[in-house]
Amino acid sequence: MLLPRPVHLIPEPGAPFILSSGTVIAAPSLLDRAAEWLRSALVPVTGLPLPPGPAAPGAISFAEADGLGAEAYRLAVREGGVRIEAGGAAGAFYGAQTLRQLLPPAAFRQAAVGETGWRIAPVTVQDHPRYGWRGTLIDVARHFLPKPDLLRYIDLLAAHKLNVLHLHLTDDQGWRMEVRGYPKLTEVGAWRRESPLGARQHGVFDGRPHGGYYTQDDLREIVSYAADRFVTVVPEIELPGHSQAAIAAYPQLGNLDTSLEVATTWGVQPNVLNVEDTTLDFYRAVLDQVMEIFPGEYVCVGGDECPKTQWRESASAQRRIRELGLRDEDELQSWFIHQISAHVTARGRRLLGWDEILEGGPPPGATVVAWRGTYPTVVATRAGHDVVTCPFTETYLDFRQSEHPDEPVPIGNVISLRDIYGFEPTPPELTETEARHVLGAQANLWTEHIDSPRALDYMAFPRLSAFAEAVWSPPGGDFDDFRARLHHHEQRLTAMGVEYRKENGPEPWQTRPDVRGWPKSRADAEAEVAAWTSNIRP
Repeated sequence: MLLPRPVHLIPEPGAPFILSSGTVIAAPSLLDRAAEWLRSALVPVTGLPLPPGPAAPGAISFAEADGLGAEAYRLAVREGGVRIEAGGAAGAFYGAQTLRQLLPPAAFRQAAVGETGWRIAPVTVQDHPRYGWRGTLIDVARHFLPKPDLLRYIDLLAAHKLNVLHLHLTDDQGWRMEVRGYPKLTEVGAWRRESPLGARQHGVFDGRPHGGYYTQDDLREIVSYAADRFVTVVPEIELPGHSQAAIAAYPQLGNLDTSLEVATTWGVQPNVLNVEDTTLDFYRAVLDQVMEIFPGEYVCVGGDECPKTQWRESASAQRRIRELGLRDEDELQSWFIHQISAHVTARGRRLLGWDEILEGGPPPGATVVAWRGTYPTVVATRAGHDVVTCPFTETYLDFRQSEHPDEPVPIGNVISLRDIYGFEPTPPELTETEARHVLGAQANLWTEHIDSPRALDYMAFPRLSAFAEAVWSPPGGDFDDFRARLHHHEQRLTAMGVEYRKENGPEPWQTRPDVRGWPKSRADAEAEVAAWTSNIRP
């Protein structure tokens, strides 16, 4: 019943192991974080003390093991005790997550409900992930997700052995990070006066202000909470496009003489950053604070969907093109990203950008998030760049889940549970050497049409459960087997309070008959992708 499916699972003969008041949890210092997490998860629901102590018969013991990767583990459950061997702290944590899955679903609650059968059947599990980057993007710019709900999602990611939270903090419709010295980014940029009600093509608005932001201490708390669960938070500060909220706060960042408001429509906005040195300095200062709060290796700066019309009409931008000897506005965007990349790299970090950074040439050492089909992955890996794959038509969890007429705010092509389960992160045309540049994949939760934590649950689960298996488990899984295990896993989701989509469609309160979407066929979506990537040069 484990999910994601482990590499090896062997049921063993014998009597079950039973958690009792005499059970201790033993771990060497290197693995103590995993042991502490397991204790914090199980003590409230079992009512048992589960104290730390020396390894002994009847204990849950963690041990370091040579020859295992940092995220690999071996788990042996026998009547006389449980042993989790790991090559590092992360592997021990994933072993602990697997152990919790072997208990009844009540183990996933926050407090006791009277369950007393804390038995685990004898089993041997040997496991390690297929990919090192197993991520989920949550867009908090379009609809703000309050901090307690974001912390809850970190727990949900960790429970599925996902290890990256890509946090989309800024966009045209909102700026969600406090930046000291630039108070208008949140005083002005964190609020919009209304939002579209459904797909933008219908021109209907809700007339309701929306906003919110995280203080720097909020973000430090989020990063720390995630690190305790072996989830790395990757921040995204969008530039030079998707920047209207910043321009509304500080008009000198833009290309127009008139002031702007934070965008109230979805889609790609024409208002982009100018290419002045002062604007680059502004964003260098912002990113310095980002890098102080987020200690991870990667900093995402977007680089996607940057319309060039204002640059074509800007005397300043055209002068910059001539001075630098650039060919066109695509190369101007590439130059802009190179300046930011040099700043990030000089501070020991790596730049992460959407696959538009391939247009005009990406910075050396940049990692590409390939969202427009498989072609950008092929181009980037063959040029020696690392890639995280998240193709638009296969991993965008804001897209509708079926042709069912009651799917809430149906947009995009259908991405069903089966589709997600069958997702293959590495394009088959890559050579073995090229494929090593595929770090992994992420599923993206863009929130234009996801305006509450309840709606986020419905769009994310159980598709995110299927995605977790696609990026953790060996290829070639059987969907019918997954679905059988998912039926049991849904009891865990219920225990965690997740309002997931049922197999037969939405519950009445999960529908949105008041909001119209804009569904597309898979063929239409793929034709869009082909047009979008036509200017990427191999």
